[in-house]
Amino acid sequence: MFGMRFTLATVVVFLPFSVAAGSRPAKQGGKTPLFKRSSMLNADKSVNIEALKSDVASTTAKILRGLDNFEKNTGASHPSAVKDARKRASAGQLLNFSANPNIWFGLIDVGEPTQVFAVGFDTGSSDLVLPGIDCDGTCDGHEMYNPELSETSIGVEEPFFVWYENGGNAFGKQYTDTVSLNGLMAFEQTLGAASHYSDGLGANEFIPDGLMGMAFQSISGFNQSPVFQTLVTQGQTDEPVFAFSLAAPGPELYIGGTNPNMYIGDFSWAHVIQHGFWQVNMDNIMGNGQIVLINVPCIIDTGTDLIHGPPEDVETLYKAVGGILDDRGFYFFPCDLVPDVVFTFGGTPFPTPVEALSIGNDSDDQSYCAGAIVPADIPYWIVGSIFLSTVYTAFDVVNARVGFATLAQPAMPIASPMPVLPS
Repeated sequence: MFGMRFTLATVVVFLPFSVAAGSRPAKQGGKTPLFKRSSMLNADKSVNIEALKSDVASTTAKILRGLDNFEKNTGASHPSAVKDARKRASAGQLLNFSANPNIWFGLIDVGEPTQVFAVGFDTGSSDLVLPGIDCDGTCDGHEMYNPELSETSIGVEEPFFVWYENGGNAFGKQYTDTVSLNGLMAFEQTLGAASHYSDGLGANEFIPDGLMGMAFQSISGFNQSPVFQTLVTQGQTDEPVFAFSLAAPGPELYIGGTNPNMYIGDFSWAHVIQHGFWQVNMDNIMGNGQIVLINVPCIIDTGTDLIHGPPEDVETLYKAVGGILDDRGFYFFPCDLVPDVVFTFGGTPFPTPVEALSIGNDSDDQSYCAGAIVPADIPYWIVGSIFLSTVYTAFDVVNARVGFATLAQPAMPIASPMPVLPS
């Protein structure tokens, strides 16, 4: 693990994070390199079923918490709220925080003088959470936020709690401080400093130090502005847009606009239908040349790997393209007959490459492969990095829309994302 920390420190040398915050010009922005730990494969290249289950569980729990936060913050139930979403009373704030160990992550600065952290960039949540200096030992191996070392840190005197599907948790205190993302500075930004991390967030499982949510305030557990929205409100960005390229080589998060070197052609835009998540309508899903589903509500979520859908929708799709639901809860198909699946956004069809739809061989039968489209007990589709690695994706905060464009270079298989840091 210490090798990984040195690797991150080496990366810092090549990034504009080591400059003192006060000396940075406004509206610098630009690209932040992204990294990813691993794939969903075992050492023998067969699919890791437990990793699939973990992705489904953490994503489902995160979405349900977001629905709860929406109701708490707005006083109204989210239109997509499900009746059995669990609600937990607590003395603090309940965050929709995902502990996906495979999340794409990069570096941010916090405080003055600056402290550097690796954070997962998650468009499926809205809060910034870091391990705090008073953590009880469960944060060992991570860089820890020390508010006493920052001249701009202010204690909010408000606790927070993070709950997980597996019973794990994290909790701590809220602060405000200056947060810098690729030279753009969000002043008095609310963040959580954890005094406890559950096992799933330990440094041996979760490489980033923390998580930075990039959705809307209405699903924030703090009910405070997310970092990017703060940058926009404070006039730090040339454009109210951030964009992801999750394809190898050179995955990146671009802040304050889009990187024209990473895509070709025009964007196809889908408007947000409900503020909270980046929730849009997909025009349709095609399977083997036929339209199978139309007007598909979905959340665009960089914080999850797979493509999740309501069980009945996923069943309909696999019936149309050929797929078998096994007793582990996932669909498999012959490896030499990978379905042809196309997602249409803003009138433009985006084919999903075979390499993305087929995660890996079944360890019990090497002739069958696991599908990356999986059933989950949620009311809409969650489009994760399996698909997002095949397109260039822009998130427009002011106009509340998500844009998709063709990558300038063909995407490499998601099963072996680059660059990969050692665990």
